[in-house]
Amino acid sequence: MQQSVPVPTNATQAKDRHYAQLGHSLARLSQAVGQTADLSEQLKVTLDAMKMLAANHAAQFMTVAAELNPDPESDGEQSR
Repeated sequence: MQQSVPVPTNATQAKDRHYAQLGHSLARLSQAVGQTADLSEQLKVTLDAMKMLAANHAAQFMTVAAELNPDPESDGEQSR
């Protein structure tokens, strides 16, 4: 007995093409999700650094403000 190889029809070819496209789309999606995770980690590091920088600047600002604008009540007590 001789078995015949099924001849692909247009519908079968279209289905195979759609599955191939789906596979490529899923691969691109997986790559994009990985890249997003990497960028999110970089963003976290950057935000932590910005938080530290903002705290440092606030401390500097308060120190300079205290030097330039002394509290009048504390001056009066010191002169007595």
